[in-house]
Amino acid sequence: MEEPPDRGRGTPEILGPGAVVLPGLVRARAVDLLSAIDDIVRRAPLRHMTTPGGGRMSVGMSGCGARVWVSDAAGYRYETHDPRTGRPWPPMPGMLQDIAEECARKAGYDGFTPDSGLINRYGPGDRMGLHQDRDERRDAPIVSISLGVSAVFLWGGMTRSAPVRRIVVRNGDVVVWGGPSRLVWHGIAPVPHAQHPLCGDVRYNLTFRLTA
Repeated sequence: MEEPPDRGRGTPEILGPGAVVLPGLVRARAVDLLSAIDDIVRRAPLRHMTTPGGGRMSVGMSGCGARVWVSDAAGYRYETHDPRTGRPWPPMPGMLQDIAEECARKAGYDGFTPDSGLINRYGPGDRMGLHQDRDERRDAPIVSISLGVSAVFLWGGMTRSAPVRRIVVRNGDVVVWGGPSRLVWHGIAPVPHAQHPLCGDVRYNLTFRLTA
């Protein structure tokens, strides 16, 4: 299955109060963003984390900044050092911070300065179940950038059982949510078998948060 052509910037799609999809916003910066990801994962390789219950996450994860989210038998949390190496996480490149701040401003969140950049790598069939982002500051938004293969972003409600919308996110699309929508349940449906000219059969997701 081949990817449809990348689209340019489109009309923002409102998901709810304080939540918006910004189609194609960073498409022109995709090569730079992927280069930054490559540099980060060379220093902090992607890994498949385990849940506190012992399950293995299908998505490969890494990150940069002052703190990065980790999961293992001890629970979900942010750490200042990579548990695998004991070294601090790679610093967040200025270019990534600038793009995250720009995306937040476009969504109406002035003054957002993230201290954590998380990297998720999805191969064919990988998914992220519905969840809430509860380990970060809740007075700041989440900025989520999609790169590579398209995926279906699952947007639910304030309860796990709320109806779920399915939104296709393509290379360069940005989703930002905060305010009344900050704790909405969300996830990613299994990524299809497809090919993108920049990433092959892979989807990358960059998310920026404020943790302290």
